[in-house]
Amino acid sequence: MAQKDRAAFKQLYSATSAKLYATVLRILQQRSWSEDVVQEAYVTIWLKAEQFDPQGASPITWMATIARHGAIDELRRQPRSPREPEEALAQTISSDPTSQERLQGGQEAQRLQRCLEELEKGRQDMVRLAYLDGWSRADLATHFDQPVNTVKTWLHRALKQLKGCLA
Repeated sequence: MAQKDRAAFKQLYSATSAKLYATVLRILQQRSWSEDVVQEAYVTIWLKAEQFDPQGASPITWMATIARHGAIDELRRQPRSPREPEEALAQTISSDPTSQERLQGGQEAQRLQRCLEELEKGRQDMVRLAYLDGWSRADLATHFDQPVNTVKTWLHRALKQLKGCLA
């Protein structure tokens, strides 16, 4: 590699690319972004091969360090990862629900409404205020004249009952 032997580079790439890719993917958690960073890492490895010191580390450790630093540098440059092409396309097409999604959502809402009606009246109101109107537990405790821990327990039990009904 230090002598810029392309065959040696090809062999090195075949033997190490999976490990370097896994290292970078673990950091970036996005395939296309990771592939770009690994490619840049191999360019750096090619350019700096003569600087490798076998006394300092094993070749794979040296290479993984280059790839890891490349991934971390990329995160620093772009703290928000770029969107995957499929995600960008999906958002470009339409964010409106399809007819089937609206129908299914309506059916799920009806099921949830039926299950809510199975709760006792005070718990129905509490669940609606907490999860539909965004009331805090402290607000609920004041409104229902109960300690906060009691409200937490009632909400927990109500949600458990709803989950059982919806299952």
